[in-house]
Amino acid sequence: MASRCLRLAALLALAACPSREYEGSGISPLEDDEDAYARSRYKETPWCSPIKVKHGYANCRTPQGEYYKNVLGTRCDIRCQKGYELHGPQQLICQSSKRWSGKVLCKQKRCPTLSMPTNGGFKCLDGAYFGSRCEYYCSPGYQLKDTEPPRIQCPSVKEKTAEPNKLTARVFWDTPEGRDTADGILTDVILKGLPPGSHFPEGDHKIQYTVYDRAENKGTCKFLVKVRVRRCVKLNAPDNGYIKCSGDGNNYGATCEFSCIGGYELQGSPARVCQYNLGWSGVEPTCAPMNINVNVRTAAALLDQFYEKRRLLIISTPTAANFFYRMQLGMLQPAQCGLDLRHVTVVELVGIFPAQIGRIGVKLLPPSLALQLRLLLRIPHYNFNIVVMDKHGMDKERYPFPATPAELFALIDNFPLRKEEMKLQAEIGQSCP
Repeated sequence: MASRCLRLAALLALAACPSREYEGSGISPLEDDEDAYARSRYKETPWCSPIKVKHGYANCRTPQGEYYKNVLGTRCDIRCQKGYELHGPQQLICQSSKRWSGKVLCKQKRCPTLSMPTNGGFKCLDGAYFGSRCEYYCSPGYQLKDTEPPRIQCPSVKEKTAEPNKLTARVFWDTPEGRDTADGILTDVILKGLPPGSHFPEGDHKIQYTVYDRAENKGTCKFLVKVRVRRCVKLNAPDNGYIKCSGDGNNYGATCEFSCIGGYELQGSPARVCQYNLGWSGVEPTCAPMNINVNVRTAAALLDQFYEKRRLLIISTPTAANFFYRMQLGMLQPAQCGLDLRHVTVVELVGIFPAQIGRIGVKLLPPSLALQLRLLLRIPHYNFNIVVMDKHGMDKERYPFPATPAELFALIDNFPLRKEEMKLQAEIGQSCP
C-alpha cells in the first residue's frame, strides 16, 4: 500500500512540473534549431531602427521585397542633398546585431576662404558655406574691377571618316556657351576655325572658342576635329599604258581606269575600285603587244580587232607603182612616231583582184580578205584613195590624193577620244621628238 502511494505521488509531481517547450525558447521536442514558424515571422519583423539621414535620403531595398524597410538584410544607398557631402559609407546594411553597418553624416560643403582684395574687402551672407553669396567692395577712391576670366567648355575631340568617293566629311557639334563668374554677362564669343556643319578635309583641324566679359577678361577652349580617309595602296599605270583615277586616286570608292598606248592591248581589269577593306577590285592589268589575226574569214572580223583600240589609215592603190601611193608612203615614213602617238595602224590595199594583196605592217592579208575590205568600205578599185577611220569604226574622212602628216594629225587630234588621250600623254610626258 505504501509503494502504491509513492508511485502516485511521483506521477502527480511530474504532471505538475512546467513544460520545457514554450514560444521563443528555442527548445522543442521535435527539433533542436529555431521554430520554422517563428523564423518566417521574424523575417517580416522590423529589425534595425528606422534609418534617417539629416540633409539627405536613403534608398532601401529589402531581401525579398518586404513591407518594412528595416528588416534583417536590408541595404540602403545613402545620398546627400545639394550643397552637402557624405561622410561615411555610401551603403548601410541591417545586420543581425539589430544595428546598421555604419554611421553616415551629410555635412554642408565649404568653399575655400576668399583672399581679401587690396584696398577693399568683401561680405558674405553665410560665410564660406555652399550657396553663400559674397560681395566685394573697395575703399574710398578705388573702383572694383573683375579680374577672373569667364569660363567656357568645348566638346571633346570630334572624329569622322569620309564617305565613299569623298575626301571631306561634314562635322557637327553644339556651340559651347561661356559663363562669366562675376555678373554673367559676356560681350563677345569668337570662333577660330571652321564653324559646325562645315565640310572638313582629311587631317586634324584645331577649333578654338574665345569669350570676353565686360572687364575684357577672356576665356578660351580648344578641341580637334579629326577627319580620316580610308585609302588603298596607290596604283601605277601598267608598262606601255595609262591610268586615270577619280577622287584622290586611292581613297575609298575611287575608280581607276586603264588603257594602253598604240600597238598594245589591255589584258586584265580595265577598271578597279578601292573597296572598304582597303583592297582593289579586279585583277592587275597589263599592256601586251597587239596581235592582229589576218586569217579571219571576213573583213568585219578583221575590223573588230581594232574596235576601241586603234584608228585605221587605209591606203588603196591600183598598182604599187602608182605615183600618189609612192608619195604617200614617202611622207608617212618619217611620221611613224606621230602615227603611233595617235594610235593609228596603216592598212595597205595594193593591186586589183585577183592580183590584189593587203598588208598591215609585215603581215599580209589574203587576196579575198583584201577584196572584202574594199567592198565593205566601198573603196574604188582603180583609183588612189585614203580612208581615215576612228576607234569606233566610223568613216571620218577620205582623200583622193596624198595627205600630209600635218593634215592627218590635225584631223585626228579633233576626234573626241583623242583629246583625252592627249591629256594622259602629257601627264606622263609621252611625245614625239
